[in-house]
Order: sequence, then C-alpha cells, then structure tokens
Amino acid sequence: MHAVNCIKFKPIYQERVWGGRILESVLGRKLPKNQIIGESWEIVDRPEAQSVDTSGQSLRNLIEKDPHGIMGNNWSPERPFPILVKWLDCQQRLSLQVHPPASIAPKLGGEPKTENWYIVDAQPHATLMAGLKKEVTRNKFKCNLQSNTLEPLIHSIPVKKGESIFIPSGRIHAIGAGNLILEVQQNSDTTYRVYDWERVGLDGNPRQLHTQESLQSTNFSDFEPETIKPTNEDQLLVESDVFNLNKRVLLAGTTLKFEVGEPRILSVVEGCLQTNCEGVTVTKGDNVLIPARNSFESIAKVDTVVLITDKFNH
Repeated sequence: MHAVNCIKFKPIYQERVWGGRILESVLGRKLPKNQIIGESWEIVDRPEAQSVDTSGQSLRNLIEKDPHGIMGNNWSPERPFPILVKWLDCQQRLSLQVHPPASIAPKLGGEPKTENWYIVDAQPHATLMAGLKKEVTRNKFKCNLQSNTLEPLIHSIPVKKGESIFIPSGRIHAIGAGNLILEVQQNSDTTYRVYDWERVGLDGNPRQLHTQESLQSTNFSDFEPETIKPTNEDQLLVESDVFNLNKRVLLAGTTLKFEVGEPRILSVVEGCLQTNCEGVTVTKGDNVLIPARNSFESIAKVDTVVLITDKFNH
C-alpha cells in the first residue's frame, strides 16, 4: 500500500443561524453562496457526516481498509475515528449549552462530548461563557432558568486571539459574538441547549431547548474556569483522557517531525508548512491527519503556529 504521510480532507460546511462568512476572508475558503456558514467540519467520521480526502475516499473507508496503519495497533476497523475537528465562525453568540458526561450520556440517549476552543481571531470585546459564578447552586440555577434570567449566573470571560479553553463534558458554556474558533472535540454531536436568548432558528421558529437533560448534565461544582493565555513558546493546552493538545511555535526554517507510532492531527492556525506529504503545503486553516504508520516531516516557510492533537487512539 502506498504510504501517505498526511491526509487532507474536503471541508463540510454547515449553515447556522449565528454564523457568517469569515472563513472566506480570514482562511481564504470558497463558501457556498448565499449561506450563513457557522461551522466547517474538517475531520469527521459519523453516520451523518463523512470526511472525504482529495482522492475521494471517506475517512470511514480509509480506517476500514487499514485500521492499524491509520490508527495504530489493536484498532478495530468498525470503530469510528474518535475526534471531530471543526472551525466555528461565531458572528452572533451561540446558545447556552452543556454536553452530557460519560456517566450520564447513555441514560439520556446521547454521547459525551469534551472539547477545546482555540481562539484564532477575536473582535474587540469578544467573550466566552464557561462554568458557573462562585456560589451558584443547582436550586438557584433552576429558579433562574424558569424565569429566563440565567445570564448573571454564568461566568463570562473576555478573550483575545491565541487564548485557549478546555470544555469538559458537564461544563455549561456559550461562545460570544466575534470569535473565530478551532474546536477539537470528542466525536459526538450531542448538545443540550439550556437557553437560546429567545432567538429563532433559520426556519423562523424558536429552537428546541433541553431543560431536563441540561439539569442532569451540568456540573454544579464547576466555578469560574480560566483560559490559557498565549505565549511565544510551546504550550500544553490540554491533557485529558480523551485527547491531548499541544501548541508548537515554529520560527521560519524550523523543522517539525513526528515518528511512526500513533495518529496525530496537525492544525495550522498561523503561517505555513512545507511537508514531505508529496510536497503538500499546509497553510493557515488546514487540518491534516497524520496516520500512525508514517513518519512526518515539515519545514516552517514563515513563522508558524500549529496545534497537534494526539493521545486519542487508546
């Protein structure tokens, strides 16, 4: 089998009521006309959405053909790729929501979803909401939920370009307007919408809320988390039982190498890499899968920042 050092997939664009067209101007994407694009699913292996590579093969097909080559030893060919990578263009704030922890998700008929947000760009005064303010109780939360006055109870964080925040399952959260975010998440599409600011959806109707599921899923001991502030050095952004996420800062001319052994996802958030992947250039906005069977080598053509997702094939 011909060894492919890295695999690039075609984006799957999703229209969202809170989206926009920033992926066009900031990342140089060609978007579907006359649509409000909120999400670009970059790497996904789900029944309702399949990443397809430049040769026309789906991620599911690639894993079924060569599970050990793509994912490493002992990976079952039926097992889905465990990570979903997406871009989020948040021109309006998203709903206040929560994802169910693994201990609760099966009972609710959902999937756990732990994720990380990396802020690639942020307008002045952009914010995120994550966790509860100190001393908020479940009863207080429930009372304010019934009267549509939840916002004062949720921890709000002003954010700037380069910041990062981990959102484990059970952490209540919302993304504010004016954020361009790279989201790395568990392969799940279960979201319980707590409150949607009395907004209507693309169809003109109020969007569904999931009040009871949200109350069961929210961690009521999760108070005032903080973002990781950017530095000009390498940073470990996430170390979890779902995935690890590292930021690498590469000066122009610096080499980035990976050895054989485990799959990795490489996401360029600034700059550009020349790779040994049939001479492919990986530029800002690109997300590529590096299979477990292959080594990988690249050189930063300019000062470059990459995020590396790994430790997800256990």
